[in-house]
Amino acid sequence: MFNVMQNLNWISIVLATLSLSLLGGVWFTVLFGKAYALALGKEGSSKVKPAPIYILGPLICGLVTTIAMAILIYAFEIESYVDAIVFGGIVGLGLLASTTINTGINPNIPRPLVYGLVSGSYFLLSGLIASIILVAMK
Repeated sequence: MFNVMQNLNWISIVLATLSLSLLGGVWFTVLFGKAYALALGKEGSSKVKPAPIYILGPLICGLVTTIAMAILIYAFEIESYVDAIVFGGIVGLGLLASTTINTGINPNIPRPLVYGLVSGSYFLLSGLIASIILVAMK
């Protein structure tokens, strides 16, 4: 495992992580902020400055996800953009989006399908973007 970690392109991992963080910031505020607030039952709530955990938490989770994807890309010897897109789609939809939708299906999320659509589509796109960046800079 240590050998695999040495062979990863850490610059691509950092770049992909920062890209996903930036996309998430825009996705959940500018593009789908109202739909996300609706999904959480917070429509019409006053805007407050988010606590640091709401910024750092997703960044750290994105880093962990990106490292895991980089390890799998290395292990599966994914080198083409087509394979990166297939891999990113499998991870994005099959793991990230489906887990997000499953998380949303609980009594604390008033509109789980809206939550799943907004969050799940972000995670599908983030899986695709991360895979393409990781393969492009492999």
